[in-house]
Amino acid sequence: MSSSVSIRDLSLNFGAVSVLQHLDLEIADGEFLVLLGASGCGKSTLLNCIAGLLDISDGQIFIKGKNVTWEEPKDRGIGMVFQSYALYPQMTVEKNLSFGLQVAKVPQAEIDKRVARAAEILQIQPLLKRKPAELSGGQRQRVAIGRALVRDVDVFLFDEPLSNLDAKLRSELRVEIKRLHQSLKNTMIYVTHDQIEALTLADRIAVMKGGVIQQLADPMTIYGTPENLFVAGFIGSPSMNFFRGAIRQENGRSIVDVGGLAFDLSRYPARALLKAGQKVVLGVRPEHIRVDEPVEGFITHQAAVDIEEPMGADNLLWLNLAGQPISVRIAGQRRYAPKTPVTLGFDMATASLFDAETENRL
Repeated sequence: MSSSVSIRDLSLNFGAVSVLQHLDLEIADGEFLVLLGASGCGKSTLLNCIAGLLDISDGQIFIKGKNVTWEEPKDRGIGMVFQSYALYPQMTVEKNLSFGLQVAKVPQAEIDKRVARAAEILQIQPLLKRKPAELSGGQRQRVAIGRALVRDVDVFLFDEPLSNLDAKLRSELRVEIKRLHQSLKNTMIYVTHDQIEALTLADRIAVMKGGVIQQLADPMTIYGTPENLFVAGFIGSPSMNFFRGAIRQENGRSIVDVGGLAFDLSRYPARALLKAGQKVVLGVRPEHIRVDEPVEGFITHQAAVDIEEPMGADNLLWLNLAGQPISVRIAGQRRYAPKTPVTLGFDMATASLFDAETENRL
């Protein structure tokens, strides 16, 4: 598949502060790529560099094979949707959608056609004569998306477009954006700090920290085989459980010793790489731990329930395992009182092991 956006050795410095460091990123034609990370990681800065809103310090940016490194935003073939709706309050929805095209001197017949198409795709036809003050937050964001849509561009850039909306609206518009991508098949680059948005929307996710891409992969790879401790802890709600320990050999098998608890690694995919005495961090997701459900091949340990959090479809148990608090996700109909003793089953085939020093996956 051909490359739609190509970022080559991109760096950005604000004075002596390095914000983005030697980034390389190839985004395929029609791909939905999500830039994910905590506040201050550089994700919005990178998006603004692609948009031409920031001048980069080094490197090059190509869009559809054209070097746009020093092109103006309007000449880059992009449509951008911001966190703030930034609609003209005195104009109707229809005028908000068409204003940019009128400034660009697009023929009126073409403007009418594009506005009608965008309104149909986003289901905002009944709103065209209203002004922004008469719209809900979700409706305003639809108009903001429509304003990018009418530009008829190859690449759409979204900068946390749903973060100002309530949870229900976020969920609804997330589905609409996914449907929009499936319909248009345009390249979309989407910035968010919300891992649920990233996992549900993306073809690939670039997890960022400190101006560096920590891992670039499809959602299930990021979730199932995080490349380092940061990615493992950032993806997943609640976060992955971590246990610090050391590798020991016993009867030809590798075992992680965690405060006197033994976790046999016979089912761990990369067990051949492990060395006796190696300091490691064992990571296990809350949904991969069984409670009072014996399964052949699982490692079992005894624990006690500390707190139960009912969440409807499932429950979250916080337990005490050898003095360490851990979280476990179970089915909603199963209930446990505090201090109830339980047997925990750990599947080492779905676990993650990280070197304690480098924090990279083993």
